[in-house]
Amino acid sequence: MSGHSKFANIKHKKEKNDAAKGKVFTMIGREIAVAVKEGGPDPANNFKLAQVVAKAKANNMPNDTIERGIKKAAGEAGNVNYENITYEGYGPSGTAIIVKTLTDNKNRTAANVRSCFTKGQGSIGTPGCVSFMFDEKGQIIIDKEECDMDSDDLMMIALDAGAEDFNEEDDSYEVITTPDEFQTVVDALNDNKIPMVSSEVTMLPQTYVDVTDDETVKLIQRILDLLDEDDDVQAVYTNWSDAQ
Repeated sequence: MSGHSKFANIKHKKEKNDAAKGKVFTMIGREIAVAVKEGGPDPANNFKLAQVVAKAKANNMPNDTIERGIKKAAGEAGNVNYENITYEGYGPSGTAIIVKTLTDNKNRTAANVRSCFTKGQGSIGTPGCVSFMFDEKGQIIIDKEECDMDSDDLMMIALDAGAEDFNEEDDSYEVITTPDEFQTVVDALNDNKIPMVSSEVTMLPQTYVDVTDDETVKLIQRILDLLDEDDDVQAVYTNWSDAQ
């Protein structure tokens, strides 16, 4: 089954992240702190922390930096005051946007997120207004050029480990899992030394919105760029096809 290709976009995002590693590492550090506070410092017994560690490694965070972050979070667990808040809204042409934040000041974050939408002629909606258009899934992207394994063998490893779907694109493979099976599939791929371009639990649109008007595209991109620049924003999901 062939899905909507996301490889080029993920490579572009990783290049942007590589140019701003300080912010990316800070964001992941916050996620580690919250995960440790909620479930303890052992990734083997803390599913959320295991997910954050996988994300950290996918963003090339050094192992010793990850370990230091976990130890620091374990020592300061009582002082962690970050709060997860999700915002939902609309960009131009009815595009749906979900913004996941991690903040120690929800009034500041709410004002900043609202400003991002307004500057791109979008609007914040009520909770649940667009999330029904997305499915929470584990998504793993593998670069064909970096993977020597035959596609059928790769697919069987992924499916045997619990993957829901396996898609082959021109330049990549995409593995889809439920959130619960995500880490098991990632571990199986790691055990087989299969390099992953990206591995994360994300929100996948059920359908995509195509926008052809140049001015509208600029406005949508403005919203997404402003959100990406905000330190409190952890992840942004949209059903705009060009963003995928």
